[in-house]
Amino acid sequence: MAVQRSRRLRKKMHLGEFQELGFSVSWKFAAGTSEADIDATLDAFVDEVIEPNGLAYDGSGYLQWEGLICLQKTGKCTDEQRKVVREWLEARQLSDVKVTELFDVWWDEAAEI
Repeated sequence: MAVQRSRRLRKKMHLGEFQELGFSVSWKFAAGTSEADIDATLDAFVDEVIEPNGLAYDGSGYLQWEGLICLQKTGKCTDEQRKVVREWLEARQLSDVKVTELFDVWWDEAAEI
C-alpha cells in the first residue's frame, strides 16, 4: 500500500514531483597531462556543457576524475543530457569515459563507475 504524504513532506523528502534524478560520470586524462591542460578542459566542460544545459557538477580528481551531475534546480536529468556529457568528454579524447544510468540522487546509491 502506497503511503500518502503531504506536499510539504514530499518536498522535504525529495519524493514525487520533487524527486531529483542525476548520474555519475568518470574519465581519465592521459598520463603526463599538464595541470594547465586539465584546468582548461574542466573550465570548458563547465562553460560548454554544464552551464548551458542547466546542470550542476560535483566531482574531483587529477588525472582520473569522477563526480555527480544533476540539475541546478529541482528536477530530473534526461538521457539526452547524459548523451551530451558523454559525447563531449569522448570528443576531447579523454579515456575510460563512463556515464551511469539515471538514479535518484537523494535515495539511490550511485552505480559503480
